[in-house]
Amino acid sequence: MSDMNDTKDATPEDDEKARFNRVHQGDEVDITAMAPGMRSIMIGLGWDVIGFDSDAADLDASLFLLNKEELTREDEDFIFYNNLTSKDGAVEHTGDNRTGAGDGDDETVFIELDKIPYDVTKLAFVVSLYDAESRGHSFRDVRNVFFRVVDSETNRELFRYFMDGELQENTHATAVRVGFLVRDGGKWVFEAEGAMIEGGLARLATNYGIIVAGV
Repeated sequence: MSDMNDTKDATPEDDEKARFNRVHQGDEVDITAMAPGMRSIMIGLGWDVIGFDSDAADLDASLFLLNKEELTREDEDFIFYNNLTSKDGAVEHTGDNRTGAGDGDDETVFIELDKIPYDVTKLAFVVSLYDAESRGHSFRDVRNVFFRVVDSETNRELFRYFMDGELQENTHATAVRVGFLVRDGGKWVFEAEGAMIEGGLARLATNYGIIVAGV
């Protein structure tokens, strides 16, 4: 994993970000080694809206529970604003935030690692723009977008992934696959991908075996 606290050519905003244990695109993090015995994590997504548009851009956190073929096993393996809890109760999304107002996390997902079925080998995390085409939004309408992982038992933040750089790479993309939480024997490893996806959440859901209706 690369140095998680870059300070080269630092700006005031960079100085603020330097307070955090940072990951970057392409990094792999053994979260089990970071917090031995950890049983549950919280995923936090945060962002700020640029300007004061009453029809502000709305980011959504979603995830897919995937088997060894990198497909969902059933529709309930797609956790998003219309399906907040996995069938086994291992994953719980706390609901949609449509404004990004305020400090801290705007959307959160809780995951009980020891309850994830063994035929699930990977979790794919996605951040998408809601109804971007009809609302005329792009990722350029938001800033300070971050994804963080917290040991929910101790409330200790393990790392934070700032994604503003990735979100400017493709102005036509309406989703970013943030990364994967991969089961590796008895441990869990996070792989930061930051892949911009044209076609948004619907395209990813289709690729993972979900019949899409209204996402």
